[in-house]
Amino acid sequence: MADEDLPAVGGAAEAVEAVFREERGLLLASLVRRFGDLDLAEEVTSEAIEAALRHWPAGGVPARPGAWLLTTARRKAVDRLQRDQAYAARLAVLRTDAERDEALAPAADATGAGELPDERLQLFFTCTHPALAAEDRTALTLRCLAGLTTPEVARAFLVPTATMAQRIVRAKKKIREARIPFRVPGPDELPERLPGVLQVVYSVFTEGYAASSGPRLQRLDLAEEAVRLARILRRLLPAERETAGLLALLLLVHARRDARTGPEGEPVLLEEQDRGRWDRAMIEEGRDLVVQALTGGPAGPYGVQAAIAALHDEAADVESTDWVQIVALYDVLLALTPSPVVAVNRAVAVAMRDGPGAGLALLDALAGEPRLRAYPPYAVARGDLLTRLGRKGEAAVAYREALEAAGTEPERVALRRKLGE
Repeated sequence: MADEDLPAVGGAAEAVEAVFREERGLLLASLVRRFGDLDLAEEVTSEAIEAALRHWPAGGVPARPGAWLLTTARRKAVDRLQRDQAYAARLAVLRTDAERDEALAPAADATGAGELPDERLQLFFTCTHPALAAEDRTALTLRCLAGLTTPEVARAFLVPTATMAQRIVRAKKKIREARIPFRVPGPDELPERLPGVLQVVYSVFTEGYAASSGPRLQRLDLAEEAVRLARILRRLLPAERETAGLLALLLLVHARRDARTGPEGEPVLLEEQDRGRWDRAMIEEGRDLVVQALTGGPAGPYGVQAAIAALHDEAADVESTDWVQIVALYDVLLALTPSPVVAVNRAVAVAMRDGPGAGLALLDALAGEPRLRAYPPYAVARGDLLTRLGRKGEAAVAYREALEAAGTEPERVALRRKLGE
């Protein structure tokens, strides 16, 4: 029984859902660790949830619901393997491979605490293995670690549920056939593999922060799942400064969520947002994490982006924002991760520091970059700077270009309003 098919049983269903969202990743990882098969782990996890929905309404939610679910799921897995000897034999081969890989792999103090890491970390690195296609890594992470159902993942990617189901099956098949090990990379592999893990979580957040299409500007459910995943990564890898940087960045940006849209869902620019609606507790937590991310060695890209976000969040208004330091941080970020999107953001910051003419010159220098042709913020930035310079005819052309590329209806409404003005 797939989890998206679970029946609703009043308050017990709500309790199960809360446990499921909180502990599903750990439960799934524990089962994968024990049995070596992601499909089996997902099936018995769903069966354990179904059993909870039958038993908890009468007997009450256990004191340790996660342990109850794990015990139930393990029993069901053993029953399944006893019934299906061929399946059990195949899993035995996979388990032998896993044990061999663990014996050959150097012991990794991944948590910095001298103990074995949480099993979810193994699942993180399995779901984001470089042997998988990039879109499959993100889909599998949302499905297995964020606990989203297949239809929910499909909506996030704006594809039919059947297409997403095939994509997830393909990723699992690749893991099985390539015998990708369920383990944390050793210290020599971690620097190379960790950026891919962080990128997947960041991609989930990006889609939640600014949806690529649809009726809403923000997908708060996705953004909050990404924050939750980043928190897990931070707990599991406290010695890695970029996990602090990623979590800081997500918190500092997500803190503005309530002020980013107007009453009808329309986008509200940073300079027009009611900063009193920003989440100050989230900002304080993010600022503390920025210090950790920037202390102890050269800064990473997420730490630098978080520092930029912190400067925005600390300012009372746009005019008092430290644009000099923001431009300097963008210079560092461009050196770390050269990209036209970073260059666009830097140009906007330069416009705030040196005036619209200086920023427009930098944007015009990027006009030949093909990756910006379908990137609405580039055309919007040009339109805004041209407007500030009084060149309204050229601004209208830029806004029309942005309108053609805009993915969400709120963006299109806002751009039509700009054109009307």
